Amino acid sequence: MTDAEQAAVAAGVQDWGTPAAKIVEWYDPMITAAAARRLPGLEFLRAIMDGKLPPPPIASLLGFRPVEIEPGRVVFEGTPDESVYNPIGVVHGGLVCTLADTAAACAVHTTLPAGVGYTSIDLNVSYTRPVTRDSGSLRAVGTVVKPGRRVAFSRAEILDAAGKVVATATSSCLVMPPAGDAEG
Repeated sequence: MTDAEQAAVAAGVQDWGTPAAKIVEWYDPMITAAAARRLPGLEFLRAIMDGKLPPPPIASLLGFRPVEIEPGRVVFEGTPDESVYNPIGVVHGGLVCTLADTAAACAVHTTLPAGVGYTSIDLNVSYTRPVTRDSGSLRAVGTVVKPGRRVAFSRAEILDAAGKVVATATSSCLVMPPAGDAEG
């Protein structure tokens, strides 16, 4: 920082330029949640991808969407912008973590019948390189490692536009039987 910049900061001068803006729109999340209870996971996620169901608000907020859905495997894509930067000038790890959690958990969801729920038990993310707007579109690939009746295991890999891995993750999900099931 130059002496002039240090003096401006010390004096409280705030020449930050013109603020940027981002409009976020979403739909009633309960429409999607209701469909999740009545459709098999694979069919449910494909309905979101195909625009037959509204995306969850978190996907609209962070700007990612499903682009491939098959049994035990999903792919989400999104291009982060500066609105998700942290104080040191790179994309916040929380966005990458959210993408990893989404891909890993939704891969598990593709294996579940109608009415069966799930939730993440844990998520271990390893960041391998920084992400900036120059990283381009991120691709999150989630894969089921071991399906289960009570706990399922999955992994995710996040790649930048050049195909370089920016993060990997492992996850376990609690599989929850439908309400009223004798096992529950």
